[in-house]
Amino acid sequence: MTPLALTAVIHALPMPVLIVGPDDRIKAINPPLTAILGGDLLGKHHITALRQPAVLDAIAVARGSTTPVIAPYTSRDGARDTIYRVVVARAEADVVLSFEDQTAAQDVGQMRRDFVANVSHELRTPLTALLGFIETLGGAARNDPAARDRFLAIMAHEASRMTRLVDDLLSLSRVEVEERVRPRENVHLGAALRSVIKGLGPQAEAAQVKVALHLPQTEETVPGDEGQLSQVFTNLIENGIKYGAAGGEVSVTLSTRTVHQRLRGEGVQITVADRGEGIASHHIARLTERFYRVDSHRSRAVGGTGLGLAIVKHIVNRHRGRFVIESEVGQGTNVSVFLPTS
Repeated sequence: MTPLALTAVIHALPMPVLIVGPDDRIKAINPPLTAILGGDLLGKHHITALRQPAVLDAIAVARGSTTPVIAPYTSRDGARDTIYRVVVARAEADVVLSFEDQTAAQDVGQMRRDFVANVSHELRTPLTALLGFIETLGGAARNDPAARDRFLAIMAHEASRMTRLVDDLLSLSRVEVEERVRPRENVHLGAALRSVIKGLGPQAEAAQVKVALHLPQTEETVPGDEGQLSQVFTNLIENGIKYGAAGGEVSVTLSTRTVHQRLRGEGVQITVADRGEGIASHHIARLTERFYRVDSHRSRAVGGTGLGLAIVKHIVNRHRGRFVIESEVGQGTNVSVFLPTS
């Protein structure tokens, strides 16, 4: 194959490719790899372009091998490293290098490891407490009714916490599986909000928080999954009750349908506003991350699992909506859900 024909072939390939000739000089390179290594490399020794020992060793091995050799390559240009899997294979007298971007796969693997570590940590704390109290009840506190009652109450609390965590993990898993399938049943938002607020009545009363519902004159409906949307409303209103100032008010407002720029079409807005302490701006972007908490001790004390807003985000995504958190320290927090009406 002539050099021109060879160049035309690799230029048609979407992945970065480089060919090293028998004289160890770069014989051909396509634009995707030029963007990684830089320009003006034709005819130069491959060591000047590929300076990472693993790739250089792979080229040397591939020259005497009939099977491809795999090597890692890290591009350090830009804001973050890009990890490539380089397949080095001999093609007659030449050596062909193809680069496959593995950054996304590595990120997914890291997310999976972080998720397992977080779940293990969240479960280990209540399990350790339970094992400690069981040991105490079997020993020193065996004949102490007051201590036994106190420890049993704490054990019940820790067991409930583990149950909530497992329930939220299962819920998150189900939502992620269904996220690409848009629900189509007709959901009456006013009725769903009234039902959720009624169910949270005892919790609001115990926290001395008033939940005020503001509905439009018209009955607003959206295509959706009523159970999942109720889960969203429950989570957001419950957060307002838990973290809003005691003795204050949580306001829940449903707007009439109108064209929303965030949706690029017609939709409704549901806003849950509290008058609590507010959230510092540097926390807001991370609030929907799994297990992220602004105040870990307080969140655990009120029964939070750190998964609620992650679940909300996935449910809203499934409904093709938008989820917005606005807050200012000392001024409270407004959380809005925008849902398309068609």
